[in-house]
Amino acid sequence: MNLQLQRLVLILLFILSPPPPPPIAAVDFLFNSFNATTDILLLRDARIEPPVIRLSNDLNQWSMGRAFYSTRIQMTRPGSANLTAFSTQFVFSILPEISSSPGFGITFVLSNATEPPGAIGGQYLGLFANPPSRTAAPLLAVEFDTGKNDEFNESNGNHVGIDLNNPESVEYVGAGYYNSTGSFIPVDMRNGQNVHAWIEFDGSRSEINVTIAPAGMSRPVTPLLTFRDPVIANYVYSEMYVGFSSGKTTWIEAQRVLAWSFSDTGVARNINTTGLPVFLARSESNGLSTGAKVGVICGSVGFFVCLLGVCYYVWLKKQSKNEEDEVEDWELEYWPHRYAYEELKAATNGFSDDQVLGAGGFGRVYKGTLSNKTEVAIKCVNHDSKQGLKEFMAEISSMGRLQHKNLVQMRGWCRKGNELLLVYDYMANGSLNNWIFDKPKRLLGWAGRKRVLTDVAEGLNYLHHGWEKVVVHRDIKSSNVLLDFDMRGRLGDFGLAKLYTQGEEPGTTRVVGTLGYLAPELAMLASPTAASDVYSFGVVVLEVACGRRPIETWQEREEDMILVDLVREKYIEGKLLELADGRIKGEYDMAEMDAVLKLGLSCCHPDPLLRPTMKEVVALLLGEDTAVSPRVVLQESKKEPSP
Repeated sequence: MNLQLQRLVLILLFILSPPPPPPIAAVDFLFNSFNATTDILLLRDARIEPPVIRLSNDLNQWSMGRAFYSTRIQMTRPGSANLTAFSTQFVFSILPEISSSPGFGITFVLSNATEPPGAIGGQYLGLFANPPSRTAAPLLAVEFDTGKNDEFNESNGNHVGIDLNNPESVEYVGAGYYNSTGSFIPVDMRNGQNVHAWIEFDGSRSEINVTIAPAGMSRPVTPLLTFRDPVIANYVYSEMYVGFSSGKTTWIEAQRVLAWSFSDTGVARNINTTGLPVFLARSESNGLSTGAKVGVICGSVGFFVCLLGVCYYVWLKKQSKNEEDEVEDWELEYWPHRYAYEELKAATNGFSDDQVLGAGGFGRVYKGTLSNKTEVAIKCVNHDSKQGLKEFMAEISSMGRLQHKNLVQMRGWCRKGNELLLVYDYMANGSLNNWIFDKPKRLLGWAGRKRVLTDVAEGLNYLHHGWEKVVVHRDIKSSNVLLDFDMRGRLGDFGLAKLYTQGEEPGTTRVVGTLGYLAPELAMLASPTAASDVYSFGVVVLEVACGRRPIETWQEREEDMILVDLVREKYIEGKLLELADGRIKGEYDMAEMDAVLKLGLSCCHPDPLLRPTMKEVVALLLGEDTAVSPRVVLQESKKEPSP
């Protein structure tokens, strides 16, 4: 069979496979300011006043306005009733003309229509009718309310709430945030200051998390409001408009949206809050009394003295060259939250040996418990690490921006002098290799192994295809597959990740990775690609199916045996299933195990151009179709052994 015919057979096998579900159109955008744009639908009195969106008109007594993104977002997957997820963040400002006037606020809204029936302004926020029962479902809103409305049973005139087709919130809390010590810090939302809001919608958990803080602050770790209730599903359609709404009555209240980021494929990109306009409250007095003028003069003198003291203090701080307080330019670019060194030290009992989870090329990894009882893993980079700051910044730049349910989430970081620390979600069940090799305390069964393989494939597919840049992991192995509390797989350790723009060739001068997982072409080219990641994933597939390490010493051969070569040999002999992990015999269907082994071999094809992509692998695993045959791999292996 010539090579062209072999490729045709491989393609036909893919074509004859049951088609995967149609892809959902992703929505991902970032507006750091607003000028003339066709991507925003402006309704009623909403308008763009560069560089912001205004939602109401000062001249109209009963004014209301809405601003929606022009493309509706998918709230359910095709053929499934399960809700999807999205992440958004935005900056808003609310400024009444008179501080004593009633407040109205602003809402972030999911609506099935751009014009909710009977909607009016004022306390009805430009979304709801009076009575609210006339408002047609579905409609879900997060309100940032600056007024106390007795008719809606509100006891707080400065609150954040969840509205389900009704202006009376099903749950609300006073506006503010929790600092790193767990203390609540109030935020006044009606003094004109810029407020940064984050909203995470997790449809699978029927959960909404809302966080706010003054613009310019890092995102607080603890959400202000968490609402979890399956009733959420009753207030969304399969497709919904997403945006903002507000209204007012007689009193003037300027409601502005200054920036907006949104993603339904991961965590929304960070907004650049530097340089945003600031809208200050106007003075309500036209003049000052004599006493007030004297007070201003005395205050000015006192301020000048204090300023001299502050300048002297700053000078002393600079002289001390305290690197812990220095902020580099790159620190402002990326999302991850910066922790205080003392907080991480306390979380690990002074970096006690009892808290060590493991050690790697960077240094030790500790288990820590933050002040809010959150468990984390803290990676400490050695002082004499050759990777040093360069590799640390590579991890910051990749992990800080990559967000996916099957990647280990980076929570933040810390730097004190030469000490570099990275803070991750704690993975309660360790790494995959500890569940399948040697004699584990509890052997991972076949169903769990298949689930983990699918999880890893989805995470790797996101790295290769789900972002504006291709991310080549370069060190995929079973010890870098971590298991969370629910035994779901997540890819970790992005210290070797290399980002490069789609279509560009990644440049490198050294081979990185782990022996046994490296694609054969890297021995000569030293140029890792997405295809070399696929090869490493194929090795993990074979590990999981066989329960064997990638390189082992076989007593009968008295030499090291490479797992990929062993599987090829057994396939040629027609004894492929002899390599299936005998410890889980009876848990798997023989045909299914055979298909998984073949999928692993297809990923390990010697020619990188003939390996499937991770998109194809995910489609096969999710569709329970592993019909990709490694016959081409095996025939070429007979002619010329792979490196």
